[in-house]
Amino acid sequence: MIQLLYSVIFAEMALILLLLFKTPLRKLIILTFDRIKRGRGPVVVKTIVATVFVVLMSSVYSLINIQRRSEDGAVLNPTDQVLASKHLLEASLMGFVLFLSLMIDRLHHYIRELRLLRKTMETAKKQNRGFEDGKNTSGEEIKSLGEEIVALKAKIKTLESESESKGKELKGAQAETEALRKQADGFLLEYDRLLEDNQNLRNQLESIGQSPEGKKSM
Repeated sequence: MIQLLYSVIFAEMALILLLLFKTPLRKLIILTFDRIKRGRGPVVVKTIVATVFVVLMSSVYSLINIQRRSEDGAVLNPTDQVLASKHLLEASLMGFVLFLSLMIDRLHHYIRELRLLRKTMETAKKQNRGFEDGKNTSGEEIKSLGEEIVALKAKIKTLESESESKGKELKGAQAETEALRKQADGFLLEYDRLLEDNQNLRNQLESIGQSPEGKKSM
C-alpha cells in the first residue's frame, strides 16, 4: 500500500512538471486529460478519489482510536506504535495524493483556459487587422469618391454655363427666325401687292388697247 502510494505521488509529480514546462509531451498529456474528462471519465475519476478518501478516513479513524487508548493511560505496545505510524504515514501519503490530483486538475483547467484565451486574442487581432485594412481601404475609397464628386461638380458647372450660353444662342436664333418670318411675311404682302398692281396695269392696258379698235369700227 505504501509503495503504491509513493509510486502514485512520484507519477503525479512528474505529470505536474510536464504540465508546468512546455515540452513535446505536454500536448499529448493535455489531449489525454481532455479525453479522460469526456464521457464516463469524470465518473471513474470521482469514484477513485472517493475510494482514496474513504481509505484516508479509515486510516485517520484507526489512528484516532490508538491515540485515545494512549490518552486513557494504557501503555501502547510496539505493535500499536507500528500501526499508529503506519496509519499516519498512509493518511499523509493519501492526503498528498489527493492534493497533487487537485493540482493536476487545476493545472489542466488553467492551461486549457490559457489556450482558449490565446486563440481568442489571435482571432481578435486578426479581426482588428482586417478592420484596420478595411478602414484604410474605406478611407482611400472615400477620398477617391470625394475627388470624383468634386470633378462631377466642376463638370456640372461647366455644363450649366454651356447650357446658359446655348440657351442665349437659342433665344437669339429664335428672335432672328421671328424677324426673318416677319420680313418674309412683308415680302409676301409686297409681292401680292405688286402682283395686284401688275394685274391692274394689264387690265388698264387691255382696256386702252380695246377702245381705239371700237372707234374704227364705228
